[in-house]
Amino acid sequence: MMTTKVSSSQTLWGERSFTHKGSEPTWRKKDKAWALFFLAPQSIGILVFTILPFVFAFILAFTDWNGFGPLKFIGFDNFKSQITDPLFLRAVVNTLVIALVTVPVGLFLAIVIAVLINRLQHKTTYMILFFAPVVTSAVAVALIWQQLLRQDGLLSTIISRLFRTTPPDWLNDPRLTLLAVCAVTIWSSLGLNVVIFQAGLQNVSPTVLEAAKIDGAGNLRIFYSVILPILSPTIFFQSVIAFISSLQTFDIVFVLVKNAGPDNATRTIVYHIYDIGIQKGQMGLSSAAAIFLLILSVLITIMQFGFEKKWVHYDN
Repeated sequence: MMTTKVSSSQTLWGERSFTHKGSEPTWRKKDKAWALFFLAPQSIGILVFTILPFVFAFILAFTDWNGFGPLKFIGFDNFKSQITDPLFLRAVVNTLVIALVTVPVGLFLAIVIAVLINRLQHKTTYMILFFAPVVTSAVAVALIWQQLLRQDGLLSTIISRLFRTTPPDWLNDPRLTLLAVCAVTIWSSLGLNVVIFQAGLQNVSPTVLEAAKIDGAGNLRIFYSVILPILSPTIFFQSVIAFISSLQTFDIVFVLVKNAGPDNATRTIVYHIYDIGIQKGQMGLSSAAAIFLLILSVLITIMQFGFEKKWVHYDN
């Protein structure tokens, strides 16, 4: 009569589970089941709200669809239409201007403020003050700045009284509306950058700073030759995230100025996608514009990673 060898394994609760030799222990099977149970909600959410919409948008980019009725396949016509559309080209230019202004200026200001706060005793208080706009709704931020930037608002009133001149119309002048959007964007994202750079400054050893001072380096020299190289990995990370975020600018533009501003001065790619897709019902054109935004984001990210080795210094 044949006998089956049985092996035993210890469970998490001190019990022993017996399994056939060569098979998986019972406790490991239970662990995998629980892991799948806890991963299921997030996995389903990613599938339903990220993967499936992306696939559907990619399909729509090759069709003519108004949101109702059957899909009509038209090939690359939507892409050709967007490339030659002046509104889309204007949106691309405005989006790139916002990215190229807000990211460098915002990161530089955040680094300077983080360095200054790092020298203070009550750091937490200042960190909370700077971080407050980050946890505030973007709509609320845009509404507050809308009142400040009105021609009869607080900022314009201060300018008129200080300089005895007519204040600029920030939200109705095509030459200034994009600048106003950039300023509000920098202000709203400054706190998060300050907190992250403040954390990065903890990697700056006091011994290194002391050695630099002994060698005769001044504050500016220490900042450019010591602090920035040590912060370069953090700067690189934030620049990638900030560029991607700036390419998706929508809420501030949508609330701060109406209908993309005068002469579409603040029309961004995401606003363009919303305008032709939701307001005009041209879902195919809207999806094609979204694909172009994805390609633009990927290209800029690849360029950033291409220049990474030239200026980012990692501590080996």
